Amino acid sequence: MSLSAVAKIDGSMPAISFQSVCKDYPSPSGPQSASRPPLRALDGVSFDIQEGEFFGLLGPNGAGKTTLISVLAGLTRATGGRVLVQGSDVQTDYAAARRKLGIVPQELVFDPFFNVREALRIQSGYFGVKNNDDWIDELLSSLGLTDKADANMRQLSGGMKRRVLVAQALVHKPPVIVLDEPTAGVDVELRQTLWQFVAKLNRQGSTVLLTTHYLEEAEALCSRIAMLKTGRVVALASTSELLKGASSNILRFKIDSELPMALAQKARITGRIVQFPAQNALEIEQYLAAVREAGLEAHDVEIRKADLEDVFLDVMNTAGAQA
Repeated sequence: MSLSAVAKIDGSMPAISFQSVCKDYPSPSGPQSASRPPLRALDGVSFDIQEGEFFGLLGPNGAGKTTLISVLAGLTRATGGRVLVQGSDVQTDYAAARRKLGIVPQELVFDPFFNVREALRIQSGYFGVKNNDDWIDELLSSLGLTDKADANMRQLSGGMKRRVLVAQALVHKPPVIVLDEPTAGVDVELRQTLWQFVAKLNRQGSTVLLTTHYLEEAEALCSRIAMLKTGRVVALASTSELLKGASSNILRFKIDSELPMALAQKARITGRIVQFPAQNALEIEQYLAAVREAGLEAHDVEIRKADLEDVFLDVMNTAGAQA
């Protein structure tokens, strides 16, 4: 049984509730600006995230993901609608809502005047948490920062600064963790360390909201996913349901020359790698025959199941066609 189903049965309060959230920005200035409508970054976004979920928020650049996180964090005021964190309104009950959140931002923001341990103690004190050294030590150990505890923040690499941001977000033991592109531009070791630790916290009951462009991470970690495009929710389902909804397998191979335009328009091409959605064996053979007829040779041919990236592209294309 899904977490959302359990929540409906026992009536428990959602960890996060987005209720018809809208956000408008003024139109760019100019001689005709008075007649231009405002730019709508969020257009009636509504969904709940239940206690204990590992939830993914996906979308292309400009879809509204970071704006929605900013509204949740209280950094941006919504034009309309409400956002609740375990029942606390992020606007009218900001202090209570903020204490329940641990947010890892996209940007590497740090204070250059303190070492790592001092930064964590200060962040802990900001939330009124005293005598927190045992938890700070556990965070340092779990995130591979123990040997950097006395290092000044300016001396750390970008990946190490990212680890400190994660530790700062978790230092007051928030029940709801928000990760906004936490592994953007970091190495494989940090990704593995971070996901092992966050998955452990999720198993212990923490709710996690993740935004990421690494769709393999979302597929592996998230039990449920919402997809945004132009400020609207265009898909909301469990990860397994989204994958089951994929209607085709994927024919994948490499070529050394460009495909003819008629074929290229049906394919997803990344460098030498070509991928075609294929409903059945007949379609697979037709694509391969067309490649041969074009005088090209397919290398490393394989057939795989559609993954979350395939589903994501299909949803975005469908949403674009309906817009």
